[in-house]
Amino acid sequence: MSTPAFTFIDLFAGIGGFRLALESLGGKCLNFSEIHNDAINTYCTNFREDAGLNLGDITKIKQLPQHDVLTAGVPCQSWSIAGKNLGFDDDRGQLWNDTLYLLNQFRPKAFIFENVKGLADPRNQGASSYVLARIRQAGYFAKHFVLNSSDYGVPQDRVRVYIVGFLHEAHLQKFSLPAPHKSTLKLADVLQGNKGQQVAAMVGFQADLFGNPVDDGRRHRKLSGMNDFFLFNDIRNGPTTIHSWDLLPTTDRQKQICLLMLRNRRKRTYGKLDGNPLSLTHLRRLDSSIQQAELDALVAVGILKTVDYAYHAKPYSHLDLDYGERLVLQHAKAGEITLDSLKECRELKKARANLDKKIQSLVAKGVLACSEVRYEFRYTKISTGIEGINRIFLPRSKAFPTLVASDTNDFVALQDIDADTEADYKQAFLREIFQPQRFRKISCAEACLIQGFPPDFQLPESRSRWMKLVGNSVSVPVIQMLGQAIMATGCLGDATPCKVAA
Repeated sequence: MSTPAFTFIDLFAGIGGFRLALESLGGKCLNFSEIHNDAINTYCTNFREDAGLNLGDITKIKQLPQHDVLTAGVPCQSWSIAGKNLGFDDDRGQLWNDTLYLLNQFRPKAFIFENVKGLADPRNQGASSYVLARIRQAGYFAKHFVLNSSDYGVPQDRVRVYIVGFLHEAHLQKFSLPAPHKSTLKLADVLQGNKGQQVAAMVGFQADLFGNPVDDGRRHRKLSGMNDFFLFNDIRNGPTTIHSWDLLPTTDRQKQICLLMLRNRRKRTYGKLDGNPLSLTHLRRLDSSIQQAELDALVAVGILKTVDYAYHAKPYSHLDLDYGERLVLQHAKAGEITLDSLKECRELKKARANLDKKIQSLVAKGVLACSEVRYEFRYTKISTGIEGINRIFLPRSKAFPTLVASDTNDFVALQDIDADTEADYKQAFLREIFQPQRFRKISCAEACLIQGFPPDFQLPESRSRWMKLVGNSVSVPVIQMLGQAIMATGCLGDATPCKVAA
């Protein structure tokens, strides 16, 4: 057996994205650490590895063999935008401490840590400064980088924080990232037809995913606002935004009311949130002709919903209330509580109190009574979209959005479209793609390619299971690039960077 260029240990290993990258550079994995059964089984199957190499729960690791590089994709939920942004207030954030303990105890020559971009956000500055300070206290010299996977070889917009560190400062000074290079791959290059064939030819509009011929002379025009994807959303607007009133039978008058709400709901006049419900009184100030019956009709058709926005608080000293209910009532000002003040409450988030249930309980106990009803769009969560569709990407799109463990409501169209005007572009999409349902979710093989894994990487058959595993992984080409840059510093001795195809 040939001598490896370097050795490494793979913490929070997932399905082996770090390992796949570093082994391609000549590295040898000595141990991995993972606790989720699906990930362990997938890892061992694909790397033909014995489960005994798994160190298990990182909090219980007492000993590591001598190694050159430590890698860790530290669980990211406590920093992610999708989470509650509690940082070290979330127990999961404490896994950073376990990782840094092992770094300090067993002192490899270099390390690569990966996390969501939220760790580098200004709102988490204290947490990121703490992590970097702990690394320095351990005697390491490190820098963090915010990198997009689409800059390093895959057609995926996946922005992540990478912390790279060295035992000796001289190696950090030599460390240099290569200039970003946009992937030569586009979404069409990783999409596969019904028989599994690659359809890169679609970039040239040769055929759609059903194999139907498409006119070679079609123009790939990019007018202002004509994106390569369509967003299904009621709280944003643009030429390629599809609203619920584009999909449901509505009158021009109803469309006007919806657009009036859309244009005004983010104004601070109506509340502190980035998007506030509006009352009939608010709407009449904007258009005095709006009638209650018109709002009721939009609720009935499923475009709007009613929101109990403000509550009058009554005395409650004689009642037995739980901690969450008391936190809600602490926000009463002059006997009134508003929904926006509660949604901004960090204490409620830390207590993991279900706000809707706490309010319902207080209403049932007679402590709160609704004092103001407002109207809001039924679909207000961007990632959810409308009726389970967030975005539909055309095959010619440069990149797919971030793959996440919970899956997404993002789809790919089965053909491209073209038009001369923004209005025609939207109508062509509705007519040629949406209405005939010529779109689908990405397949398992496509998800692998989008993350830089081989398309035949073995994963569970269940979509929810393989999507969780792939979505939690790192993009392999990014780790390859970082590994090559580490090797180029000379910190690993005689190891020389291998040339890896982009």
